[in-house]
Amino acid sequence: MLNTNMRKRITLLLMIALLWLVQSYVAHAQDPRDPFAYRFEQIGGKFDNPLYLTHAGDGSGRLFVVEQAGQVWIMYEDGRTLDRPFLDISALLTDDTFRGGYTERGLLSLAFHPQYAQNGAFFVYYFDRDGHTVLARYRVSADDPNRADPSSGTILLRIRQPFPDHNGGSLKFGPDGYLYLGVGDGGGEQGDPEGNAQNLSVLLGKILRLDVNDLSSDRYTIPPDNPFVDTPNAAPEIWAYGLRNPWRISFDRETGDLYVADVGWASAEEVTFVPSGSRGGMNFGWNIMEGNNRLSDAPLGANYAPPFVTYDHTQGCAVMGGYVYRGGQLQALRGLYFYGDYCNGNVWVAERGRDGTWQTRLFRNTRRQISSFGEDERGELYLIDYKGYVLRLRRS
Repeated sequence: MLNTNMRKRITLLLMIALLWLVQSYVAHAQDPRDPFAYRFEQIGGKFDNPLYLTHAGDGSGRLFVVEQAGQVWIMYEDGRTLDRPFLDISALLTDDTFRGGYTERGLLSLAFHPQYAQNGAFFVYYFDRDGHTVLARYRVSADDPNRADPSSGTILLRIRQPFPDHNGGSLKFGPDGYLYLGVGDGGGEQGDPEGNAQNLSVLLGKILRLDVNDLSSDRYTIPPDNPFVDTPNAAPEIWAYGLRNPWRISFDRETGDLYVADVGWASAEEVTFVPSGSRGGMNFGWNIMEGNNRLSDAPLGANYAPPFVTYDHTQGCAVMGGYVYRGGQLQALRGLYFYGDYCNGNVWVAERGRDGTWQTRLFRNTRRQISSFGEDERGELYLIDYKGYVLRLRRS
């Protein structure tokens, strides 16, 4: 049996432990940015390899979930999903998209025109059966707002891909009204074996900036202030170069700043910050640089844009770019940039101080296979699990 002194010691230790737990709980409750105050909550049913989520900006509150196999589904904020797809282009995709194994092909992205409520136009980016990545324009059906018109498809751009991977996959309208397209370097086992990312005469390994606002035309035009329009032998579509596989890019809806997440190769993942008002022309570094690691002695030039976030492959394997949170429901998180990793489900946040320096920290490990993030019309944040689920960030 325990003597009196031993019982007193155990009681004291238990009281100390209980006090520590209470203090920790109070500290978490008082810190509005503490990760334990939030969770990613699953909404809706299961999807087939979802890659993206976005909204139409038309005031309807609808969410559009992009599946790699070529279908786009309408889901409402309560998780209810319509029983017919908004768009189905599965017949245009390669067979490996449907075999269940790993592939970087398929339907990769979706962007609605800023005046979608008036003109019904939207754009998709996919890998076609002939080995090209394709930018195409579609319109909503004239008699059903929840269905696209499949006959309205117009191909605006086709880029020949030398390998099946590194296709990029981001479509975003910028604050300037132009469409930005993130294109990968074309892939291959080595580090950009064809040297595409640093070659200004090809579209691979670039961010393109296109004027797609003439909806009566089957062509895009070049914005007159694109940085390489007057450069001999350079493709005028190019806005920035030196990218390996820019899987997700996003604009801060409040400031217009651009965030570019570039999936790494052998050792590093990275995200680069481009302040609002930039005229483009920057070199993101690949394949001279990977993260902060120099791979060759080739000159980077004065326009080199280094990443503000890098992490090595002990912390993950493929960065999934996200968004700066600008929603109204989680006020304490406003201004934080959320990003994650495909392999381990980590979600980090980054914040830029007034002096321009960045602070990053792990937010949560979701144990999800993150394929993307998404925003709704109000700026609330969503996480896309490649295994089939959509999750919304909310308070615990």
